[in-house]
Amino acid sequence: MTTTGSKAIILVGGPSKGTRFRPLSLDIPKLLFPVAGKPMIYHHIEACSKVPSMKEIILIGFFKEEQLKDFIQQTSKQLNVPIRYINEEKVLGTAGGLYHFRDIILQDQPESIFVLHSDVCCSFPLQELQEFHQKYKRNCTIMGTQVAKEYANQYGCLVRDENTAELLHFAEKPETFVSSLINCGVYCFSPQFFDVMGKTMVDLRASNTNINIDYPEITRNRNLELLRLEQDIFVPLAGTGTISVFPYQGFWRQIKNAGSSVYCQELYLNHYAKTKPEILKKGDNIIGNVIIDPSAEVDPSAIIGPDVYIGPNVKVGKGVRIIHSIILDSTQIKDHACVIYSILGWSSEIGLWARIEGIPNYTPFLYSQEKRKGITIFGSGAQANGEIIVRNCIVMPHKQLDRSYSNEIIL
Repeated sequence: MTTTGSKAIILVGGPSKGTRFRPLSLDIPKLLFPVAGKPMIYHHIEACSKVPSMKEIILIGFFKEEQLKDFIQQTSKQLNVPIRYINEEKVLGTAGGLYHFRDIILQDQPESIFVLHSDVCCSFPLQELQEFHQKYKRNCTIMGTQVAKEYANQYGCLVRDENTAELLHFAEKPETFVSSLINCGVYCFSPQFFDVMGKTMVDLRASNTNINIDYPEITRNRNLELLRLEQDIFVPLAGTGTISVFPYQGFWRQIKNAGSSVYCQELYLNHYAKTKPEILKKGDNIIGNVIIDPSAEVDPSAIIGPDVYIGPNVKVGKGVRIIHSIILDSTQIKDHACVIYSILGWSSEIGLWARIEGIPNYTPFLYSQEKRKGITIFGSGAQANGEIIVRNCIVMPHKQLDRSYSNEIIL
């Protein structure tokens, strides 16, 4: 029987993985947090919906279904693509979930299956990835990108045969330098790749040792149903002729913590300036790339941008300055306040002449080694009184600040 069309699987994780996104994840699942005016996961789904003959997009994770139900219904209707959520009853790992639900994934016999991690930001060139996958006719294709040598060991490092595109070696966060080509967390599978996963599952269960001598990256001291795509599949299959590497040259970044969404927003807005310029706000008081919800009230004397998103029902007063920031729904920023490299949570309030400022850190480390650099984040309902300075701080929800703070987590 012939196979046609494609499916896409987005691995969304769950609440226990969202602690680094606090305090913002206290109010909303991380994958629904707005980046460049759309929920983080929307960018993935939109890219998947543009692939010809996309049969279905499946989200796999362990959020409660009701947390995602409205978003899925609205997005499915808007993008005219079927979207389904599958709730893992227990954590199965990045490959374990795929394998456990393989019968659902392989329904209607798709010829290509895209797998995307939800915490990455890029242009998602899925059609080019699919064409590359079909050209080399291997079971799996990994999208890889180049990073600076000094940052490479923070990621999964790939060694690729430049002539055949074959993955020769995979090292997950190696202690020493392996390669500056890293795993983007975006893949294209052939249906046969699920057979490879099944064989690996059998091999894992047959092993009684805690450490695999041939592949020390693979640890065994865990639930044998839990199967990790990178460590348990890609590491042993590297060099076996099973996996190709697609070289991606566009923008890419992980969204590991709340502050990183500001940098990812900047990347998306730059992308939109080339691909969707009509959604960006224009005006004498707008600098660079800015998105402002139509329901927001922004005084004409306020200077906004570059790289700013202002959400629904926000009120921005006279003489306000906002740069490199995310301003969420129903927040009020009073006259002459200044907001730089910050995220203001829902229904926050910034007083007259207050200055809210983060310290930018553009290095792509997963965990910044410069503790005094970071985005300032206000949880929902937090308030800053007039004429105070809040610099490089994380403010818990509903906290009222009546004095200046610097380099603190304010509980």
